[in-house]
Amino acid sequence: MSEQSAYTPPKVWTWDKANGGAFASTNRPIAGATHEKELPVGKHPLQLYSLGTPNGVKVTIMLEELLAAGHQGAEYDAWLIKIDGEQFGSGFVNVNPNSKIPALVDRSGGKSVRVFESGAILTYLAEKFDAFLPTEQPARAETLSWLFWQMGSAPFVGGGFGHFYAYAPEKIEYAINRYAMETKRQLDVLDRRLAENEYVAGSQYTIADMAIWPWYGGMVKGWNYGAGEFLSVHEYKNVLRWADQLHARPAVKRGRMVNRVSGDPAGQLRERHDASDFETKTQDKVAAE
Repeated sequence: MSEQSAYTPPKVWTWDKANGGAFASTNRPIAGATHEKELPVGKHPLQLYSLGTPNGVKVTIMLEELLAAGHQGAEYDAWLIKIDGEQFGSGFVNVNPNSKIPALVDRSGGKSVRVFESGAILTYLAEKFDAFLPTEQPARAETLSWLFWQMGSAPFVGGGFGHFYAYAPEKIEYAINRYAMETKRQLDVLDRRLAENEYVAGSQYTIADMAIWPWYGGMVKGWNYGAGEFLSVHEYKNVLRWADQLHARPAVKRGRMVNRVSGDPAGQLRERHDASDFETKTQDKVAAE
């Protein structure tokens, strides 16, 4: 291990904005709104406020899969929330007090329902439309177990490995090694599961697949943090098979485009308000207008 400068934690931690790295302008140790800003509202029953990160993609995949399955009540407006301070606007904080994407408002009933945390949104939509979440046991318990496995693992993969490998202001060998080890262990957990099952929860495609794919599928496809070679993702052949299988689904392809702000402009649909937007409102077409 390379030599690191010694650090002794003080008795009481204090916030130093200068030490925030790439996110110093937005990260802070307190909650609540920093400014007044109402959220836009579109014409559909479901209003999604999000960004095309792995957590946001989970929900847009689910919505596109619901529409592909014929659930017209799943039509939605997807509004872009950039993680540059927009998440601290008063309207967004009212929908998600934790100021994280994604957040959903269901206006289909007499009283609006807010739902935040991606796992909660997936479960809410699955129960609302009776889709992609088995009703019988043990399949239901298996699906929810894998869903919550992903929710628990995301801080290690995103907040841990992704942060120290790709975003931290300095490369800390111990931190990268610690989180790389845990990320590879989790990939091995998934690979062993998929060696015996077509989908994560068994023989059915469920919200567990939709939750796990943007993180671990994206990792083995080389999309997340550019760390595929570093993590030797070619070793996880069952995860690769599953990742390609899901990526071939048209609804998954569409879901990955929504609220995306990076990569190929033809693959970015920054806002989604109608199914035709995938053909007419991608960023390459917007830029050409």
